[in-house]
Amino acid sequence: MALRSVAMGLPVALLLALVLARGRFPGRFALDALVHLPLVLPPVVVGWLLLLTFGVRGPVGAWLNAWFGLRLVFTTSGASLACAVMSLPLMVRAIRLSIEAVDPGLEQAAQMLGAGRLDRFLTITLPLAAPGVLVGAIAGFAASLGEFGAVITFAANIPGQTQTLPLAIYTALQTPNGDATAARLALVSVALALIFLVAADLAGRRLRARVGR
Repeated sequence: MALRSVAMGLPVALLLALVLARGRFPGRFALDALVHLPLVLPPVVVGWLLLLTFGVRGPVGAWLNAWFGLRLVFTTSGASLACAVMSLPLMVRAIRLSIEAVDPGLEQAAQMLGAGRLDRFLTITLPLAAPGVLVGAIAGFAASLGEFGAVITFAANIPGQTQTLPLAIYTALQTPNGDATAARLALVSVALALIFLVAADLAGRRLRARVGR
């Protein structure tokens, strides 16, 4: 689910980061606030909003179900969507900072030499912003592993389908004599969090060093 959430959210995060970093248009601050809204809203509220929007009777969910037979609520895909929405601000923030650090003069020079907008993005902006993209992807993956409220609200807690690591810990705590299981799962959660935090830092440093050279 965490891998799928990154695959779903990273292209959107890259586009939003580029728009927020380079775009100058009315409503930019409103878009910025909307992107970062999942950081300040209770995760249960985010899950409830997803339920209203992508549920079988929601405006988007009903359309997806009617035209494509696609049902997101209470499914693995729905859990990945909830994780993607919750981790989106983290990915956007990391990528945006990296894009803003790219010297606009390099893009302007390429434009004067005849490079189009897409060409400039693929050959200059994206390679130089690659450390932020990588860090954003790792941070989004780690955040998806720890997501609880939005997933349980939108996708429920179905063992073998939508039960994430935090949901498994919660289930163990609600089960008689489940403290040992919860403790083992908690240790796994702590270990994974540390691994991905260190991995994000090391990967970002190495990629920044390569880009710098």
